[in-house]
Parts: sequence; structure tokens; C-alpha cells
Amino acid sequence: MKKVEAIIREEKLRAVIGGLEENGYFGLTITEVSGRGRQKGLTLQGRAREYKVDLLPKVKVEVVVMDSDVPLIINTIARLSRTGEIGDGKIFIIPVEDAVRIRTGEVGVNTI
Repeated sequence: MKKVEAIIREEKLRAVIGGLEENGYFGLTITEVSGRGRQKGLTLQGRAREYKVDLLPKVKVEVVVMDSDVPLIINTIARLSRTGEIGDGKIFIIPVEDAVRIRTGEVGVNTI
């Protein structure tokens, strides 16, 4: 199993959730996050002056998938969240050693 973590633009969240559901992945975790990449935030023009926004609002989508589904999930998230502009986000793939469903005590791939 792998955990796919994607940091994406807030406005792309609904499309990504829809794409994951179309592929049979309904269980996911969404977290509102702030961060910045190489662009180091944004410089915006106000009425009287420029000001810098260092941390930009993003959304983190986390989903645990079977190893064989990782390319499909990555492709889906990347395709549906891409604008082609700086700040589209990142996807990280993390190994998952095991999982336990708390309600039933099930262990392993049956918990996904």
C-alpha cells in the first residue's frame, strides 16, 4: 500500500475528489494547509503599495491506495489539478507498512 499526498490549489479540490471517486477511491482526507514553493509566495499590488503574501492557501489530499493503483491515482490528481501555472502543487508517494480498521479490527489491504 502507498499513501498519496497531493498539495493542490483549493479551486481544484472538487474536480480531484470527483476523479478519485470515478476510480473507486471514496476514502480520503482533506486538510487546509498553507505553504510556498520556489516562488516564495506572491507580491500583490494594493491601493497604495505592494505587499508580499509569503504563505499561500492550499489543500492537502491524502489517499491510501494499492501499489498497482498508484500511477492511476497520480495521473488523475495531476490531470485534474493542473493549470500550467506556478503553484499547481506537488504529489508525494509514501510507503504504508500496514493499516487497521478501528471498528472491526481488520488489518492490511482490506482496510482500504
